[in-house]
Amino acid sequence: MRELPQSLTPPLKGDAIETEVQLSRRTVLTGAGAMALLGVAGCSQTLDLPSLQLDDTTTGSVPIRPSISVDKNITSPAVMYAALTDGGFNVPEVPYLKVKPEFRRQIVVDPTGEAPGTIVVHLQERLLYLVQPGGDAIRYGVGIGKDGFRWSGRANIQYGKEWPVWTPPPEMIARKPELVKWQGGQPGGLDNPLGARALYIYQDGRDTGYRIHGSPEWWSIGQAMSSGCVRLINQDIIDLYSRVSKKNPVVVV
Repeated sequence: MRELPQSLTPPLKGDAIETEVQLSRRTVLTGAGAMALLGVAGCSQTLDLPSLQLDDTTTGSVPIRPSISVDKNITSPAVMYAALTDGGFNVPEVPYLKVKPEFRRQIVVDPTGEAPGTIVVHLQERLLYLVQPGGDAIRYGVGIGKDGFRWSGRANIQYGKEWPVWTPPPEMIARKPELVKWQGGQPGGLDNPLGARALYIYQDGRDTGYRIHGSPEWWSIGQAMSSGCVRLINQDIIDLYSRVSKKNPVVVV
């Protein structure tokens, strides 16, 4: 199993969508910053691009379509969540209509204020942002840990693995004795709890024990039911994995 490539987050592809109303970067960032403050205050509101408004006393309120990147991998859900073959495994399609629209992969104006390349997980919103250059972010829906099992803080991705082996920790085996059969490690595969990819979170050079990983249980996205790790739909973790590199910063709030 290989480690993540050493290159930085790949540059965005394609041309930018032109705005219907020309805005200064300060105006756009001010609006995004206000939304970020709402998230910090405990509001679960997320950005709804068509609803952003500019109050112009000359022309009245005009809908704004922010200038964001076009990425060929951010397309219709039917394409993004189609079945695929990866690493010799046939990953089934995801019935995306059963996944809430806010939890499907999409490009949004960055609400985090973090540097490009940073992975930001908002636990309350159940959303993960990969910050892009130019003021936007790729957003993914996630599942999070149950009460008492969550971790938060600043760290970084130490390495990643494709179709990783999963080894339940001793305390998990104590809670679920049936997992003793995997104390030597469960091989990667479609039934593996880590899914198609895993990103390993380290803080100050030490393994936190927490991962950002895929999951065959697409219905768990948006739920708090894991043992602390952040889980994505398999198709989404494959996409995220392809965009990050060793040492990407991680912020979990």
